[in-house]
Amino acid sequence: MSPSDLTRRDLLRLSLTAGAAGAASSLGLGLAAGEETPKPAAAPAISATSAPPASGSLDAAVKAARWIRTARIETPDGYVWLTGPERPDGLDTTTHLYTGGAGIVLFLLELARATGDKAYREEAAAGADALIASLPEKLNLENLQGAFYTGIAGIGFTLERVRQETGDEKYRKAAVRCRDLIHAAAQPAGKGIDWGKYTDVLNGTAGTGLYLLNLAKTGDTASRDLAARAGLRLIELGIPENGGLKWRSDPDFPRLMPNFSHGTAGIAYYLATLHRETGRQEFLDAALAGARYLRSIADVTGETCLIFHDEPDNKKLYYLGWCHGPVGTSRLWLRLDQIDPKDGWLNWAKRGANAIQASGIPEHQTPGFWNNFGQCCGAAGVAAFFLDLGRLTGDASYTSFAHRVARNLLDRATPTPGDGLKWIHAEHRIKPEYVYAQTGYMQGAAGIGLLFLQMDALDKGRPWTLRLPDSPL
Repeated sequence: MSPSDLTRRDLLRLSLTAGAAGAASSLGLGLAAGEETPKPAAAPAISATSAPPASGSLDAAVKAARWIRTARIETPDGYVWLTGPERPDGLDTTTHLYTGGAGIVLFLLELARATGDKAYREEAAAGADALIASLPEKLNLENLQGAFYTGIAGIGFTLERVRQETGDEKYRKAAVRCRDLIHAAAQPAGKGIDWGKYTDVLNGTAGTGLYLLNLAKTGDTASRDLAARAGLRLIELGIPENGGLKWRSDPDFPRLMPNFSHGTAGIAYYLATLHRETGRQEFLDAALAGARYLRSIADVTGETCLIFHDEPDNKKLYYLGWCHGPVGTSRLWLRLDQIDPKDGWLNWAKRGANAIQASGIPEHQTPGFWNNFGQCCGAAGVAAFFLDLGRLTGDASYTSFAHRVARNLLDRATPTPGDGLKWIHAEHRIKPEYVYAQTGYMQGAAGIGLLFLQMDALDKGRPWTLRLPDSPL
């Protein structure tokens, strides 16, 4: 039985790790008459080296991992995790990078590196085994299976990372299989190719293309060529406005979102990255056209840079995070600065940072920075951005602000039985009452734990090696 086939009753019957019975009770699911309480699966022994007292950041990451383990399920194929073990509307598992097992595997690999405890790596490998078992024979593009954050591209990236850390050849073969699935699913479109109607970084062609460009760094010229053909298609889809170009994430969606996850900033970032990898001028020209459009609509009051959430409905709504705010959009400015540092692009990233600092967060929430702690929409993504900006510029004020945000994250964490930590938050701005703790990368404890590991690396003078394909650093 593959993880995707699990039902709520199957999940209850499977062996949950420590705390599973309590999680089932909190969900109000209960057990049928005569049904035994699920017994915890044996967890790898975590040695004392996992929680050195010298680093509060590392300790926070270890405690996040302890809580995530309570949501772990042992299947015949390996480990999967409940995305929200206390989710009000029922249990759910998934494998993709955004909220699923792939993101947790990446977190555990980094925790193994930081602590020196191989048990975390063994747990990550068991999670990777389940990822392999979940791979389809052929991609269903209508279900976003070609995407980076919500599909096979992100799983392929994760499996290659497991191969690097374990040296096990089966993970390399599985990563190659993901790559081959992506290649086989590319479909002719206009002057190039795509993987369905979505264009963006999160669900669409730009994100899949960034994954292929990451493969091209190892000499995979076929992936680079396919990524270039995807770029040609995106150029065709650009909509002229204000002397530049903008893009829709979905031709059927009534709103146009200009920032990183679903919009122009992410697509322009991809095209600029294509220029870096291929040297082709048409990609840089299109990326610069996207940047011109974004600057034309930016609120630059007081040396800041804020770009609205969407048109036509929310031109006065400003997010701050990775998805629709300066954290994500500044990635475009940083990429362009790498291409031409004389053009002042770094100052636009600093303007984004100014806007975040002037907003009053983390102590005060704003309409675009609600009760969310994750890498996508919330505090973890903001802190990671400021850590990177501090490293890049040498300006200690950025690092100081990152620590301030991280302290606030710790203050708002919820302790759990077994000395764990979780973060209960609202994923969706328009559903502020729908709150629960999540385990995954972009909306949960794995991503928050990765922030603390990144902070620990900085504090100890170690390089931070985990860089997703959409990171400019």
